[in-house]
Amino acid sequence: VLSSVGLVRPAGAASAHSVAVRADVFFKEYPIPGANGYPYDITTGPDGNLWFTEHGRNEIGKMTPKGIFREYRVATRDAGLENITVGSDGNLWFTEALANRIGRITLTGAIVEFVIPTSASYPEDITAGPDGNLWFTEDIGNKIGRITPRGVITEFLLPDPNSFPGSITKGPGRTLWFTVPVLDKIGSITTGGAITEYTIPTSTGDDYPGGIVAGPDGNLWFTEVNGNRIGRITRHGAITEYLVPTSDSGPWDITVGPDGNLWFSEIYLNKIGRITPGGSVTEFRLPIGHRPSGITAGPLKSVWFADLDASQIGQAKPLHRAS
Repeated sequence: VLSSVGLVRPAGAASAHSVAVRADVFFKEYPIPGANGYPYDITTGPDGNLWFTEHGRNEIGKMTPKGIFREYRVATRDAGLENITVGSDGNLWFTEALANRIGRITLTGAIVEFVIPTSASYPEDITAGPDGNLWFTEDIGNKIGRITPRGVITEFLLPDPNSFPGSITKGPGRTLWFTVPVLDKIGSITTGGAITEYTIPTSTGDDYPGGIVAGPDGNLWFTEVNGNRIGRITRHGAITEYLVPTSDSGPWDITVGPDGNLWFSEIYLNKIGRITPGGSVTEFRLPIGHRPSGITAGPLKSVWFADLDASQIGQAKPLHRAS
């Protein structure tokens, strides 16, 4: 276990780089202080602030709904910070893909890092489980990992070699659901370690399921990065897919919005998308030079996203409840 206290760098309030209304959505973006932050993933903390990983500067960032930033340095250099989530212990937990560690940061910025037993496992995504533990994917390790709030790690080997598991989320009951991008599968694992996998019906071998989230309808919803679709899978494994109108948009991450719809980032074409539980898709264009990646529901009845290339945190506020 490696420990450090995060280096706090108050940055003051940031003025919004751009404000716009796209159809029935209000957009606003906040530039991260300093250069080359490259925010990758984002979540809403129990303190009501936005917490995000800075892939470029090896820091965990925090932004208030008013745009005031603080940043906390991770002790291990070039850790490859990727995804972040809230744990049952009230702390933020994140993956360090290149350092082979799981990190934990308190709301006051104290950071502890835990080494994963499997070397070079490349931990990618992480989520809070129904058992009070954190669950994460090991992309190269070909495993699903579980870490207790005290840092005890258990790993579960996936049945197919070279599965490269991607995103993971808490599902109904005592299950976690995850994507298997290179095999075009969606998987589930119980808290006891039993694994089941389902192949995407339209699989061409390159649909690349990306983000996944539990929807308001009791199903799981996921993105198909190369398949250019949003998928829905029931707890029994029945899959339905919805085409994104813009070709090659790269639907990436997905979350449940404050309006009861699913919102997703389109990493290839500078857009934020919305899909209703009934399958109706709407897209909203961002300015040129932006690349939205991680996305989360958050304060001010808004969806918030990490703008990777522009090094900004974006806000999308629905002005009406879509149906």
